[in-house]
Amino acid sequence: MRVFINDKAVEVPRGARVRDAVAQADDGLARLLDGAAYVTDAAGRTIDAGDAVGEAGSVYRVVVSARREGKPRLTKDALRRWPKVELHVHLDGALRPATMLELARAQGIRLPADTPEALAKAMLVRDAKNLEEYLQKYEITLSVLQTAQALERVAYEFVIDKAAENVRYVEVRYSPLLHRPALTLAQAIEAPLAGIRRAVAETGTRVGLIVCAMRTKPPAESLELARAAAEYRSSGVAAFDLAGAERGFPARDHRAAFEYAAAHGMACTCHAGEGDGPHSIDQALHEVGAQRIGHGTRLAEDPALLEEVIARKIPLEMCLTSNVHTHVVASVADHPFRRYFQQGVVVTLNTDGPLTDGITLT
Repeated sequence: MRVFINDKAVEVPRGARVRDAVAQADDGLARLLDGAAYVTDAAGRTIDAGDAVGEAGSVYRVVVSARREGKPRLTKDALRRWPKVELHVHLDGALRPATMLELARAQGIRLPADTPEALAKAMLVRDAKNLEEYLQKYEITLSVLQTAQALERVAYEFVIDKAAENVRYVEVRYSPLLHRPALTLAQAIEAPLAGIRRAVAETGTRVGLIVCAMRTKPPAESLELARAAAEYRSSGVAAFDLAGAERGFPARDHRAAFEYAAAHGMACTCHAGEGDGPHSIDQALHEVGAQRIGHGTRLAEDPALLEEVIARKIPLEMCLTSNVHTHVVASVADHPFRRYFQQGVVVTLNTDGPLTDGITLT
């Protein structure tokens, strides 16, 4: 008997239940048969994976879907077990509230609440009028991240938390520039890499670190960061990014940094089309050579650019809840994610700031 999982044939003994065959290849996928997956026979008919027994020459396929025949059975628990990838999440927007409190007490820093539950509520963005106001929450998290020990710990816990919801691969970003003058750029890069290495050894999760230049800082600092980050490309730094307030701070000013990063083997992404219009996306693609776009929410405002993004298969790192909180869209229902997907845009689903947005990838 053969079971096809993601179009890969898995040989199993005759007489085995289909569920056992799936479990032999991927135990996590077998558990999803209770929720978001089902099995079809060679004719495409849905079968009961628990009762069906393989015979010589029989072929079955595992189908992962949000719906099975009849009533939807996609539960939150099933989603948590579902293997996931995340490409756009900020380290300084993903702290555990309890850790924030411990770090603050150790450093004599006052936070807006003194219990984990109250701090989680205080850190949740509720009434920001735009991206700039949303980013003010990050000033609070950054206040407790000005030591190497804090950065290492938070990076370690971040990976542990992602592994707990079965995120198999994650790229996490932050700006080493925002940890000066307390730390040198080298120290600010080495600390999270150390935490990530410890967590990877424990969980097996694959992690890439993205360093962010800041639109609001001088371009010379962006180039300095690109040079520093390139030294750690073989140690886990995966890509170079440009973040921060978008309107009035064009990406083209930081072209030299992107050129240096690309010339030294680093992938490049760029926040664009979140706090400003599609011209910002155009600039990210054509003037600094971004290979992915962070957010890209306002892409549809330029139909020609939309067609180009589809044709070139430029991935958008989309963050639905965050875009509601920054008033890029009025609600999740109004978000263009589904429409872009249906039009052929390569879209990915991400959290942006689990702490500040009050969500997980699940």
